[in-house]
Amino acid sequence: MPTDAAGEPTPRSPRFLTLADVAEILSTSVAQVRALVQSGELRHIQIGGRQQYRIEAVELENYIQRLYAESDAKTGHAQHVGRPD
Repeated sequence: MPTDAAGEPTPRSPRFLTLADVAEILSTSVAQVRALVQSGELRHIQIGGRQQYRIEAVELENYIQRLYAESDAKTGHAQHVGRPD
């Protein structure tokens, strides 16, 4: 289990996120996240039955970085490197 600077255990982030998890992180609706998945804009895997999608946390970060890069290109601002700690 990962530990913090004091050596205390920290909760591990899940590798895969549900559509509801992603919607909460992006402050949007599950329907909007489903549209991103179904359009291919947000990389995902499908498990089990119908519309059982999972998004790997790293793929969500990649998606967010692509959006920042697109925004920066449109506005002419410097490239977004990462989120501040």
